[in-house]
Amino acid sequence: MKICVAQTRPIKGNIQRNIENHKRIIGLALAKGADTIIFPELSVTGYEPELANELATSPEDDRFDEFQKISDISQVTIGVGVPIKNNMGISITMVLFRPHQPRQTYAKKYLHADEEPYFASGEGSVGFIGEKKNVALAICYEIFIPEHAETAFKNGAEMYIASVAKSVKGMDKAIERLAQIAEEYTITVFMANCVGYCDNFECGGKTSVWNKKGLLQGQLNDTSEGILILDTDTQELIQKTL
Repeated sequence: MKICVAQTRPIKGNIQRNIENHKRIIGLALAKGADTIIFPELSVTGYEPELANELATSPEDDRFDEFQKISDISQVTIGVGVPIKNNMGISITMVLFRPHQPRQTYAKKYLHADEEPYFASGEGSVGFIGEKKNVALAICYEIFIPEHAETAFKNGAEMYIASVAKSVKGMDKAIERLAQIAEEYTITVFMANCVGYCDNFECGGKTSVWNKKGLLQGQLNDTSEGILILDTDTQELIQKTL
């Protein structure tokens, strides 16, 4: 597999502009051979809890048809962050587009206390890409819940991809925790973060990959959009800032 984690600068609440930027970054990743591309938390809207009710939509939103078309034509899996309406309320969700498959969703199960007034827990959501349980997904605060990574590992995860919207201040703890997960469970760990201003903080970037020993393999800077691609077979790493 060639897994890409993307670092974006979302425009607050502007879904169409953010979709266009996703497509630009997807094109760059495809040119480098990526077959899986994962974006940061709530990448399509920006991380804006106070706007969640206004911006929430469904996985079948026809504005997302372009992602499905790219997935079908290029045989690539694309994961984007979206606030999704459901019976419980609004969930922080990763919508996955896979070639010629129904859209899959993974909703954040473990919410930070600050998120609880705006979002509902994604109880029962399956955090793997497709039917194979070797690539597990996490959304931001979940990385700090020990049972999240433990459950993923016990279910067969060999790779753990965290889609986050972490502040500059929060990055040190996140980096330390993700390196710990990689070392403890001997799995490759990826993190996709954003840059720019979201909610009430500056996002810290530093989208990263750690090897199975918990050692940092690659990291983007804290100011620019970019892509980080790891070939999981050869361990070749490609990184490009925009």
